[in-house]
Amino acid sequence: MIEAAERILPGLPERISEATHRLLDQLAIEVRTGAKVNEVTAQGLTLADGSFIASELVVWAAGVKAPDVLRQLDGLEINRINQLVVEPTLQTTRDPNVFAIGDCAACPRPGTSTTVPPRAQAAHQEASHMVRQIERRLRGQPLRPYTYRDFGSLVSLGKWTTVGNLMGFLLGRGIFVEGVFAQIMYRSLRLLHERAINGTPRAVLAVLARALAHRTGPQVKLH
Repeated sequence: MIEAAERILPGLPERISEATHRLLDQLAIEVRTGAKVNEVTAQGLTLADGSFIASELVVWAAGVKAPDVLRQLDGLEINRINQLVVEPTLQTTRDPNVFAIGDCAACPRPGTSTTVPPRAQAAHQEASHMVRQIERRLRGQPLRPYTYRDFGSLVSLGKWTTVGNLMGFLLGRGIFVEGVFAQIMYRSLRLLHERAINGTPRAVLAVLARALAHRTGPQVKLH
């Protein structure tokens, strides 16, 4: 595993990164951090330091970029990764009649120089907030700004384990979770997302389908 940053999962708390790194070591997976890839060929890949790693299969994970179609929306402001720049109310900066949420929106975080991270929980929160704001707009009421709340992170490593942190526990402090309890939390979170998107009946059917196909399905969910 090659990572250009100084640690894997750089967007998550350091403790989660370290726990995941240790587990990969136990699984005999070599992790190289602070390493940048200069070239990928049919024989393997060449790193910035000149070293070569032979490989028959290379999987490249490059982060988030919004669809190119957003560049074709005349008059709306976008950033370098095609996200629509929005106000805290989730309205686009150049047209208050257009709202944007999720990975396609660059929403500011008050008090920081960063935007809301492109994560499932952020999109879920933004969707719930936007529905209420559209209702307020239709009633002629002033809109309220959206505030991102980080409820924690969970990293699933298939059948081996799950690690993560849950925010808001113990008088506002996060707690580190690992093993069976973390796996239950991860599956519960996935069920909540499916229920929000597809409704309760389809979410329950999806759980039953995964249970029946457990032996033939993939051990790790890539997303």
